[in-house]
Amino acid sequence: MNLRPHFSLRGSQYLLGGLRLVVFGSLVSIANAYGQPPADKPVEVIVQATSTKNLTTTIEALGTLRANESITLTSNDTKKVTRINFEDGERVEKGQVLVEMTSREESALLEEARFNADEAKKQLDRVQELTKRGAASQSLLDQRVREFEAARARYNATESRLKDLVLLAPFSGVVGLREVSVGALVSPGDQITTLNDDSKMKLDFTVPAIYLRSLSVGLPIVAKSRDLGNKVFQGEVFSIDNQIDDVTRSIKVRALLDNKDHELKQGMLMLVDLKAASRDALVISESALVPLGSNNFVFVLNGADGTVERRQITIGERLTGSVEVLSGLNVGDKLVTHGLQKIRPGQKVKVLAEEKPAAEQTGDSTHLSDLIKQNNN
Repeated sequence: MNLRPHFSLRGSQYLLGGLRLVVFGSLVSIANAYGQPPADKPVEVIVQATSTKNLTTTIEALGTLRANESITLTSNDTKKVTRINFEDGERVEKGQVLVEMTSREESALLEEARFNADEAKKQLDRVQELTKRGAASQSLLDQRVREFEAARARYNATESRLKDLVLLAPFSGVVGLREVSVGALVSPGDQITTLNDDSKMKLDFTVPAIYLRSLSVGLPIVAKSRDLGNKVFQGEVFSIDNQIDDVTRSIKVRALLDNKDHELKQGMLMLVDLKAASRDALVISESALVPLGSNNFVFVLNGADGTVERRQITIGERLTGSVEVLSGLNVGDKLVTHGLQKIRPGQKVKVLAEEKPAAEQTGDSTHLSDLIKQNNN
């Protein structure tokens, strides 16, 4: 006799289904005890109204100094240096003669060109008189005019070449180190010295493109350098570049610094503090944010039926304990700041207390229990 118990397939299915119901019921009991409350039971929360706050963004950057004007002094022709009229580091005035080069040949050619131009002018004057009396043809007069114009053009060209052999300071400033000596043969491109106008200095630095809307010409800056013992220099934004770097996603900004004591030098590295333009921004407490991936959400209280709505927002600058909201909210919207773990979209809530708006909060935070007691009183 076969005494082994016999279980049918249908009976096994009933048994498995019953076990599933038991497990599901246990999970529901645990969820109700420790997780989400029933949908008809309001969840106790603390809310906060959105508000505006005047914000001033401080941007820090590293910048490099440039002279207001800067050139490398070089020759326009291959010639020998005959005279140098400056010393290393000397301050010079605009139009001052700095370097003279061999010019004997050009001087002789200029004299010849002057003689030819004077002779051509005399011939032109004589033919003009004859033409007035009818003793010379118009074609002869036209020829004398062409000869005079050509002689004058040759004279001007020779005079220009002669002037190129005398190097003048194009602006007032300070010369650098002298790189040549008297008698040296210099060619175009050979550096003789440098000349910088350091009465004002240009400070170039880059700013992340996210601050573009806060930038404007005339904004004040504060700059300092360790090379000068962190001495502070005041200046302002002079210009903003017309394009954003597609690699660094930053934009170049140029500021002007006064340098009346000539302490600042070209190439110096400086730490820049830029006070961006102030703005009225919508701010909320950081505790109201519900991050989800790269997005941010908040729960907004619906005063009509006491439910909450989950709303996506775009945030801007993060502050201490609060955050700027760029879009998604309006002034006066009430957000859930405490109790977020137990609510879901459409959930009914019971407001235990209302925090001060983030714009009005100071560094001294109020304990939640004290806040609830204040609200009850």
